[in-house]
Amino acid sequence: MNKIQKLSPRLANQIAAGEVVERPASVIKELMENSVDSGAKQLDVEIENGGIKLIRVRDNGQGIGKDDLPLALSRHATSKILSLDDLEAVGTLGFRGEALASISSVARLKLTSNDGESDSGWCVEAEGREMETRVTPAGHPRGTSVEVRDLFFNTPARRKFLRTEKTEYSRIEDVLKRIALSRFELGFSLKNNGRVIHSWRPADGQPEQERRVAQICGPAFMENSVHVDIERAGLRLWGWVALPTFSRSQADLQHFYVNGRAIRDRLVSHAIKQAYQDVLYHGRHPAFVLYLELDPANVDVNVHPTKHEVRFRDNRLVHDFLFRSLHKALADVRPSDATAAPSQSYVPQQDVEPEQASLGLAGRSASAPFGAGAQLQVSEASAGYQPQYNPAPAFTTPQPESSAVVFDDQGDIPPLGYAVAQLKGIYILAENAQGMVVVDMHAAHERIIYERMKVQQELQSIQSQPLLVPQSMAVSEKEADCAQECQDIFTRLGFELERAGPESLLIRQLPVILNRADVEQLVRDVLADLITYGTSQRIQQNINEILGTMACHGSVRANRKLTIAEMNGLLRDMEATERSGQCNHGRPTWSQLTMTQLDKLFMRGQ
Repeated sequence: MNKIQKLSPRLANQIAAGEVVERPASVIKELMENSVDSGAKQLDVEIENGGIKLIRVRDNGQGIGKDDLPLALSRHATSKILSLDDLEAVGTLGFRGEALASISSVARLKLTSNDGESDSGWCVEAEGREMETRVTPAGHPRGTSVEVRDLFFNTPARRKFLRTEKTEYSRIEDVLKRIALSRFELGFSLKNNGRVIHSWRPADGQPEQERRVAQICGPAFMENSVHVDIERAGLRLWGWVALPTFSRSQADLQHFYVNGRAIRDRLVSHAIKQAYQDVLYHGRHPAFVLYLELDPANVDVNVHPTKHEVRFRDNRLVHDFLFRSLHKALADVRPSDATAAPSQSYVPQQDVEPEQASLGLAGRSASAPFGAGAQLQVSEASAGYQPQYNPAPAFTTPQPESSAVVFDDQGDIPPLGYAVAQLKGIYILAENAQGMVVVDMHAAHERIIYERMKVQQELQSIQSQPLLVPQSMAVSEKEADCAQECQDIFTRLGFELERAGPESLLIRQLPVILNRADVEQLVRDVLADLITYGTSQRIQQNINEILGTMACHGSVRANRKLTIAEMNGLLRDMEATERSGQCNHGRPTWSQLTMTQLDKLFMRGQ
């Protein structure tokens, strides 16, 4: 008897099913992707018992003809690719031709379809065994219905790994939401145990798209997100990114699509994480729904059986595009974006309108902003580096002569309004068109100084210093090759590296500001990034960390009494500063309390 034997069709398909059919949610993903590829405009999903007893997916796509139905359940049979050229530029979600064969090998499958060329449709059935199929006439409108019953009925070892009905349903719902977010132009519905749970109409315009995103990701996400749409070098990135203040404890609200395909990719995750680097609180995760569009020939989707991973032809280009696009989008968010003017101005009631004199502030001078022309003094001990430039004055925006706050229909009210008081030497209380603004003055001033220092540091270029004794470091040959190839990147950031051998480097020069950093480890980390992602921001991040420390020590401290003019100066500087909504550590710098929220606190109008 030969030791090598050919697997039976049934066993081969059951092995393939292990790759693509992990649980009911996997079945629904494969079936829904087929429906999307068919050109359907409406997808209806129905399940029972968490999808274990029944899964039914129905669409109104182009359908399958009678002669093609038996072949549709065969392994490696597909209408989506014909040649290697098609595989190298896949434009469909599915293309391997394994899904239906794999599903039918571990469940009872019935596929009914009508390609629109006749009044009735046809049905093909298969139930495990040796994949015999039966084709019979069946009434069906144009489109396709796939019914999967008794999943894993013939593979009990697989069935015992399924979770509770509630858990399996939750995973099915997640799959449906991911696909619904990927195709706004399609309608979707989900029925669970006979009850309609979700029904989403096609969303053509941006308002309708945002409504669907809010239904799937929650209204709080949409209320705290920024819409982006950026196109450059054959790449387009659009969608919604949440403000840093709307961070999550887990990475559970992150949806990223490449040409309509939901993916999880290390390069993409790294680029987005870098974009949030100095505005996100430690240990928190950003939230986003983003879509990357590029030439299908420049991305390989045939990397993993589940098609969750992709490979970009130019990693550095994609990483740099994602990072710069999101970094700029987050930097451009100003208080005016978060305090959009209401449709009607709020008119204070006579019995609750405060007067400056009652707070003991009316007599203070508002003729000059705080710290005009002042210079920060940062000690070497506190920052580890004495800057060669003036980091920043404090509040420099000129203020009006009068400290009185006047709200009328004629004047323009700044987004953060006008200061009315200082609370406990820590918070600034201001009144704007929406209500009350509370500002953490130290955190806000810290961000202002930090951003100014970054700008000055970039304008003056990075100052470097040669080492008296070059520092030698042992590396792998791959790392040494990378350092040699990317020498211009290190030079631009103030480093001078020299290859001293096949597996050794010499550090001859480094930035002055990093003279106390662990330079060898920093170089290793940069090389690791360059090898993996084709780019690195680690050197700039280390420089920014030091600037952030200097800004923290140089900003106005708690219990510092400020005049009305000084407080207004800080508010105006916040409105003009990038990323002013968060301090250097990712904490919020200000918060808005609308009149509706304040009225609710005191049960006014109830």
